[in-house]
Amino acid sequence: MDNKKLVVGITQGDSNGIGYEVIIKALADQRILDMLTPVVYGSSKIFGFYKKIIHEVEHIDTNVITSAKDAFPKRINILNCLPDNVFAEPGGSTPESARAAITSLDAAVRDLKAGLIDVLVTGPINKRSVSEAGFGFPGHTEFLQQAFGVGDVTMFMISERLKVGVVTGHIPLRDVPGAITKEKIVSKLRLMKASLEQDFGIDDPRIGVLSLNPHSGDSGLLGHEEQDVIIPAIKQATEEGIQAFGPFSPDGYFGMGMYEKFDATLAMYHDQGLAPFKAIGFEDGVNYTAGLPVVRTSPDHGTAFELAGRDEADPRSMRSAIYLAIDIWKHRKAWEKLQADKLIEKPSEEDPHERPGRPQIA
Repeated sequence: MDNKKLVVGITQGDSNGIGYEVIIKALADQRILDMLTPVVYGSSKIFGFYKKIIHEVEHIDTNVITSAKDAFPKRINILNCLPDNVFAEPGGSTPESARAAITSLDAAVRDLKAGLIDVLVTGPINKRSVSEAGFGFPGHTEFLQQAFGVGDVTMFMISERLKVGVVTGHIPLRDVPGAITKEKIVSKLRLMKASLEQDFGIDDPRIGVLSLNPHSGDSGLLGHEEQDVIIPAIKQATEEGIQAFGPFSPDGYFGMGMYEKFDATLAMYHDQGLAPFKAIGFEDGVNYTAGLPVVRTSPDHGTAFELAGRDEADPRSMRSAIYLAIDIWKHRKAWEKLQADKLIEKPSEEDPHERPGRPQIA
């Protein structure tokens, strides 16, 4: 397997939130720089502003660049993609900080497409402010789905104890029942199975599926989505060779630790999955976008404006996001090599031992 030192692109997120602080704290340990070459998309001026705020960071090696091609190993490379007159105002989003977040993301995605960085880690943005600044997407997940032209992706929350995907993401709760379809559930289960196998090295994973209504609808008394949509979706997924089980009532599923019996959990909507996820695995939690041809991770927290500029931000989730991006990249390479090896082992048409109808190795 390729043991090259990966170039990790990191977007600043909203420059008035805790993005820079968790990035600086996560990269301050020299050991992480021995593993990867980081490229932070943002502003060296704002980087320096936040570095002065963080007391435990006395000295870190930085390298200011204008192209990811010039990234220097064992240093924190800061790719200046923002105007020289930018500045930080910790504590709340502004139109300027929102536009800076979008610019940082656009620059990093261009380089990811061009192969100048290997993986992408995104800093937290404020969804309302970037929307008002013309972003046009509910969040990173939807933006990246369009940027890489894929039909479906899923928000996949990852921690040591729990992996949770969601059927519906950033939509109002009132719209959830109508957005849940058999086809969408099956699509998410396909994505999760493929990701668990290719990105995490889990063979034939087991996925627990949650119900939408309390008590799984109580046989239709509290709703019909389980009988009409979720159960038929699980049945189809099972017929496709996906080990999907449920639907399980979320309160008992999480409260009694049933999630520990499965490799991952599919929730019907955002808070149904993310609320227990953050209660169980917030410190090391990572938001991963499954279904992309590239690797993108993010810390599982937001901009936390109330903590910005106070040296109180916890970098553990950002550090986990960086490590997970590297791990997934390596798992994918191992998976690709395995598939290539299988093709090499496939008998040729001239093989005298090949018989009509003999099954081929995929």
